[in-house]
Amino acid sequence: MRADQQSSPGPVTSTRAEPANKAEALADWTDGRLGIYALAKSNIRKIFPDHWSFMLGEICLYTFVIIILTGVWLTLFFKPSMAEVIYEGQYIPLRGIEMSEAYRSTVNISFDIRGGLLMRQIHHWSAIVFVAAMLVHMMRVFFTGAFRKPREINWLFGAGLLILGMFDGFMGYSLPDDLLSGTGIRFMEGAVLAVPIVGTYLMFFIFGSQFPGMDIVPRLFTVHILLIPGIMLGLLVAHLILVFYHKHTQFAGPGRTEQNVVGMPLMPVYMAKAGGFFFLVFGVVAFMSAIATVNPIWAYGPYRPDQVSTDAQPDWYMGYSEGLIRIMPGWEIGLWGHTLNMGVFVPLMIFPLVLVAIWGYPFLEAWITGDRGEHHMADRPRNAPVRTAFGAAWVSLYLVLLAAGGNDLLATHFDLSINAITNAARIGFFVVPVVIFVITKRWCLGLQRRDKEKVLHGRETGVIQRLQHGEYIEVHAPLPQDRLYTLTSHEQPQPHKLPAEVDENGVARKVGLLERTRVKLSRGFYGQGSQIAKPTAEEHQEIASGHGHH
Repeated sequence: MRADQQSSPGPVTSTRAEPANKAEALADWTDGRLGIYALAKSNIRKIFPDHWSFMLGEICLYTFVIIILTGVWLTLFFKPSMAEVIYEGQYIPLRGIEMSEAYRSTVNISFDIRGGLLMRQIHHWSAIVFVAAMLVHMMRVFFTGAFRKPREINWLFGAGLLILGMFDGFMGYSLPDDLLSGTGIRFMEGAVLAVPIVGTYLMFFIFGSQFPGMDIVPRLFTVHILLIPGIMLGLLVAHLILVFYHKHTQFAGPGRTEQNVVGMPLMPVYMAKAGGFFFLVFGVVAFMSAIATVNPIWAYGPYRPDQVSTDAQPDWYMGYSEGLIRIMPGWEIGLWGHTLNMGVFVPLMIFPLVLVAIWGYPFLEAWITGDRGEHHMADRPRNAPVRTAFGAAWVSLYLVLLAAGGNDLLATHFDLSINAITNAARIGFFVVPVVIFVITKRWCLGLQRRDKEKVLHGRETGVIQRLQHGEYIEVHAPLPQDRLYTLTSHEQPQPHKLPAEVDENGVARKVGLLERTRVKLSRGFYGQGSQIAKPTAEEHQEIASGHGHH
């Protein structure tokens, strides 16, 4: 044998033992191409903290899955066409009535297809719960400060999911082309026409012709089932990836720091609980769908442009925009031969501005505080009074506008004047958020004072003791160490201060308006009257050693 032949390598053999069964063989084959063993080793034992509020995000995920499953089933039978047909189905009150193909197919799903009505109800109720869960989940993130570095991008993803979910829900209940949904589409047409200069062009671009045209339902259908769900699915995957990457926030407690996570492993404990919770959510939604009818299109009838359904209301998550329109006075401005409909245009501008403000809040707070550190511990809302007050004020504003969006229902059900309700909502738009802000801030400060008293003087035991000189006091018991840690582990940033008027060389400093604004906002967030100084270890030791706990 030649030398070059002797040095040539022989066949490569694997040192791994032969797989015991076909499942193991398949896992080995997949690992050789995707590296699943290393991926599972690093993530399958990932720790998740255990707190009931963290389940809100899971409700969002599970209802989204339910929406996708039922939506795929509904697309098999729904026909997104505006072609005019005569109904000859099983629902006798509508027989012989002219309607669109979209409306007829929806009625057929409800009455002619086995299980169709239940599927429609589950799909619609899931959408309502999905948006509600996202809103409450975002409020939990907001009030606990879980949007801070490094989670600002994840906040943007979550806010994007909420906004897309709202608009996709609006498009979804507009598809049947019934009298109620047609009124909502007419509302959208009026809002688009109110845009100066380009409103008419946008209307023709969206509808393809004069309202209602023949193209709006097919276009809404495409956007509803393909475009927006595809974007939402991408945002959802990115959102979950960042949750895994950044690790989950947790509330303060013994053994919990910024560098660790205390909780249960992903496998098998968390996955077992999550699987059970999915079926629980599915069961609750199915139960709601079976006993509570939502969007009974057969009661409204097919859409006709010359009719408006009574008690026309959008789903609750679009009540904000509806309320803005109803409380805005019908002002008009004439400019250069054109009319600017302020009664529609102003609400149309306020609505996206509020959404942008929600999106950008983490960056605004970081700029005000100058905070550059990472935060993995969730705040107790009371320990951030100004932020909590802002959140409560926003919720109160939403509720005022939601009530304004149903002013006709409030008037008829409670025998009130619709004009009085509208005027009250106009006043409440400006007054209620301010009042709620002040009350919430004082409430948080009061809770901070109570926590400080508990730390310094202990908890009340209910035991009354009489002193030698005749005074009666209640005996206080010192708090355990874990409770003391929970009540005192939060940070208390200090407000910014303006630099000295002159530098070390005696040259006057130039402080811009932006910096002055930042300092004033910082004082509003963390200055005197915006937080109660938490007790120090020295104060606690002094009172405890001096028999402060009676």
